[in-house]
Amino acid sequence: MINKGVVTVSLAGAVMVMTACSGGGGDDIVISYNTPDEWANWGAVLEEFTSATGIAAPNDPKNSGQTLAALESEAAAPAADVAYYGIVFGMEAQAKGLVAPFESDALSEIPDDLKADDGSWFTVHQGAIAFLVNTDAIGDAPVPQCWEDLTDPAYANMVGFLDPASAAVGYSVMAAVNYALGGDENSWDPGITWASTMRQQGLALPTQTATSAVQQGEIPILIDADFNGYKLANIDDAPVEVVLPCEGTLAVPYVMSLVDGGPNEENGRELLEFVLSDEAQQLFAEYYLRPVRDVEVPADVAEAMVPAEEYEERVQARDFNALNSAMDDFLGRWSAEVMG
Repeated sequence: MINKGVVTVSLAGAVMVMTACSGGGGDDIVISYNTPDEWANWGAVLEEFTSATGIAAPNDPKNSGQTLAALESEAAAPAADVAYYGIVFGMEAQAKGLVAPFESDALSEIPDDLKADDGSWFTVHQGAIAFLVNTDAIGDAPVPQCWEDLTDPAYANMVGFLDPASAAVGYSVMAAVNYALGGDENSWDPGITWASTMRQQGLALPTQTATSAVQQGEIPILIDADFNGYKLANIDDAPVEVVLPCEGTLAVPYVMSLVDGGPNEENGRELLEFVLSDEAQQLFAEYYLRPVRDVEVPADVAEAMVPAEEYEERVQARDFNALNSAMDDFLGRWSAEVMG
C-alpha cells in the first residue's frame, strides 16, 4: 500500500540479508528470471541486494511466459533460483510443481488472496492496467479515456500491448478490457470482439518490455502497467499521460517464487527476504508500484499517481484463480479468432 509522507528508510527489514551465505551451488550468485533492469526498478533493487549481501544478482530480460516456459524446460536441472511473474503465471508454476514452499515473517502482512498457502508464490507489488499515451505522438487526436475510444479509426496504427500469448501484462490487458465491456473469465466475447477490431486497425503486439517504444513514439498508445507510465512521465521526463480507462480496469499483482531445486537455494531465499524488506519495497514504490507491504513513500511519488479515490473506483481485483484456469481457453480463442 502507498501512504503519503516523507519516507524514512528503515533497513531493519533487511537485517536478515546483511550477511551473505553460500547457496546450494557454492557460488555467491543468485539467478532471478524476469528482472529486467528497466522494469519496476529491478536494476536498483538487485544492486542494493548485492551491496547488502555480497551476492551477485544479474538482471534477466525474460517476460512471464518465457519464465514459465524456461522453468518447465529446465525442471530436471533448474538454472534459476527465483522467478518473478504475473500472478496467474505464479499459480501455474505452483500447479506444475516447479516452485518450492517459502516461509518469512513478512508473508503475514500479505493478504491471503495475494499469496499461496505455502508461500510458493507471493505478491511483492501491484499495478493496474492503464493507457500510456505519448501526447506528442498522437498528434491532434484527443487523449483516449475509455476502452471503446481506442476502436476509433483515429487511433489506427497507434495502439499496442504485450502479446498475451507470452506476457502476463498482455493477458491482464485482455482480461481488463473483457471485464470492462461486460465479459468474465467464462465469457471472452467482448474482449475478443474488441481485440479483433483493434487487430484490423494495426494493433502492435511486442513480446518484450515496450516502454521505450511509447517513449520514442513508435507505439503512441501502449496499454501496460500504470507504473511504467508514471516512471516515463516523472523520471524520464517523457510526454506521457497515464489514463485509467473510464469503464474500469484490472489490478495487476506481480509475484515471486523460490524455484524448486535451484542451484543456489539459500541465496534465492535471501533475495526473496530482501524484496519483502522495507528497503526493497520502498525502491519498488519509487518506480510508482504499489508495495504489497505497508511502507511509506515520498509525497511526490504518491501525488504523481492517480488519487486513491479514483484508483479504488476504477481498479478492480478479480478472481485470479479463475483467470488462471481460463487462460488456456482464452489463448485458444485468441489464436483462432484474433491472430488467425
